[in-house]
Amino acid sequence: MAGNVESEKSRESALDRSTFLLTFPRMKFLSLLLAVAFSLAATPLAKADPVPPGPGEYVLVVGGVSLNIWEKWKAAPHDGWWMNFVRAARIRVNEIQAVNPTADITWLVYRPAYLSRGAQDGRDYISDIRSVQAAFKIRLIFFERASEVIDYLNDRRGKPICDFEYFGHSNKACFMFDYSNNIDSASKAWLHEKDLERIKRGIFAKNAFVKSWGCHTGESFSKKFASATGGKMIGAKGKTQYMDEVLPILSTTGGYWVR
Repeated sequence: MAGNVESEKSRESALDRSTFLLTFPRMKFLSLLLAVAFSLAATPLAKADPVPPGPGEYVLVVGGVSLNIWEKWKAAPHDGWWMNFVRAARIRVNEIQAVNPTADITWLVYRPAYLSRGAQDGRDYISDIRSVQAAFKIRLIFFERASEVIDYLNDRRGKPICDFEYFGHSNKACFMFDYSNNIDSASKAWLHEKDLERIKRGIFAKNAFVKSWGCHTGESFSKKFASATGGKMIGAKGKTQYMDEVLPILSTTGGYWVR
């Protein structure tokens, strides 16, 4: 099912590209192409994010996507593709399993947003997410409240967390699991930096990799997370952009990753 979604998106992307090439003046297109090529050549390649070897558990938290009812009026709408965050987390699973084929990986996915997005789009996205779980043989846990994420992190059963990553909407003070899904440009379900003291210290393995791929986390949340839990979180100063085939990138001019 996830494969079908990707095939549909590929066909749509190909059609969009064909339309663009037919309607965009040829000389302007060539000039744009050369400018992009020059920019890529002048930009140093970023190093791949490390994959900790373990032992321990790899925990990836996947937030929810927005709804078209709120986003369609915006100049730059969010989440045109429902797999915005699921796809990024899937790419990261590929990276982890390439280094550690027997890695103990858990996905914590915010269910309500994918139910409401599925109702909007007329698709069963919960089944699509389960198909990713089956394909990669990972543990999948749906959650509806931030307290469930905290409880899962605290319940270690003797196994530390060697990798913790967040894929979803965020601002400098919180992870927003349902941004623009219940309320336009706002959230009713979040993990706020004031809640971080409820996470136990000592749950992370030595030299654990901890990163938020959302926007603005490095402006406050990262430091509060490290102070509360001991996990030195990497976060963005500025905005990030979720991609189709690679992990999210920084999209703010002058933005950078920081602990």
